[in-house]
Amino acid sequence: MAKIKEKLAEKIPVLRDEIKSFIKENKDKVISEVTVTQAYGGMRGVKALVCDTSVVPPDKGLIIRGRPIAELKDKLPEAVFYLLVTGEMPDDEALEDMKKDLKSRSEVPDYVWKVLEAMPEGSHPMVMFSLGILSMEKESVYKKRYTEGMKKTEYWDPTLEDCLNLIAKLPTLAAGIYRMRFKKGPRIDPDPKLDWAGDYARMLGIDDPKGEFANLMRLYMVLHSDHEGGNVSAHTCHCVGSALSDAYYAVSAGLNGLAGPLHGLANQECLRWVIMVKEKFDGVPTEDQLKQFAWDTLNSGQVIPGYGHAVLRVTDPRFEAFHEFGAKACPDDPLYQIVDKVYKVIPDVLKEHGKAKDPWPNVDAHSGCLLYHFGLTEFEYYTVLFGVSRALGMCSQLVVSRAMGEAIERPKSVTTEWVKQAVK
Repeated sequence: MAKIKEKLAEKIPVLRDEIKSFIKENKDKVISEVTVTQAYGGMRGVKALVCDTSVVPPDKGLIIRGRPIAELKDKLPEAVFYLLVTGEMPDDEALEDMKKDLKSRSEVPDYVWKVLEAMPEGSHPMVMFSLGILSMEKESVYKKRYTEGMKKTEYWDPTLEDCLNLIAKLPTLAAGIYRMRFKKGPRIDPDPKLDWAGDYARMLGIDDPKGEFANLMRLYMVLHSDHEGGNVSAHTCHCVGSALSDAYYAVSAGLNGLAGPLHGLANQECLRWVIMVKEKFDGVPTEDQLKQFAWDTLNSGQVIPGYGHAVLRVTDPRFEAFHEFGAKACPDDPLYQIVDKVYKVIPDVLKEHGKAKDPWPNVDAHSGCLLYHFGLTEFEYYTVLFGVSRALGMCSQLVVSRAMGEAIERPKSVTTEWVKQAVK
């Protein structure tokens, strides 16, 4: 039995009893109220979900299982997944067990490549990625066990198996899609000696003589892994999974949400803006030039991409982690220098402008320029990278949800006429 499964088998009964008792003792306590603005505004800020894997306090940023993301930036994604699922960091033995276990599951079935090869020329990489995952649904251990019949208290076990199988295959699948879609040559097979994200970097085929691109992939996969339960990808995966759909259905659905311009495409828009600044000023602008350009942008009714966040009211610590990495890996890159200068200039402009609730940069303000620096210049692919990482969070939330026996998600909807009557 894998170490992660042993740990869960030990912890789940205790947590399940604790939550059952807590609900019984506090079942009628009110924890949130909903305004008309929230009902019509995408439920923003409504406390109606429970997610124990991570939380995003507005004044602190992402915290995974009680650990600020800054404390995890040097950890491997395998360790962070173990933390997300169990609530504990793995010791050396458990980490090696996790790495070996994922490697043993990393081969993508041949039929998946045939499905992808049959797709129309120019298909979006995210469509290929989502479809590749969905095409593997026949492999679901959970579906097989559910069909045979099992107790509700056992649902988490085959769900974990599905998630480990899926996560293990994502780098192979995503790298194969990159090479196929952008005509980079034959697929590169996994290397059993490499870690999960390091091997992903290698299979993409990006030239990496110093190993810094592999380091970026490790950091990228950790920073984007989870962001509480209310974002579109995590919430969609949870909602689909709450119907007891298996991980292949649920994660594919979550990725389809991630593909939207208001979610996973943001880093592309940020990079396009930085490149546009570079082209406009034929290099790195001065602070005065950048300040004037920012005002011209805002006065024309446009926004500064990468600045502001739905929850945060401080600089995103994930931005800071990328910024620190760039200072070591590519300090002379003009795009990095522009991002750095934007960080020095734009917050004060936004404060003076007065309309931004959060004048500080988010993670998307930086990730794109680092990918571009290392030669991964195909913008359409960036969301796939995000998806590989976010699958760690979606899968961990799915396992925890099954372990706790959470109910199907079914909020009550009302009509506009009902709302009008209710507020009278």
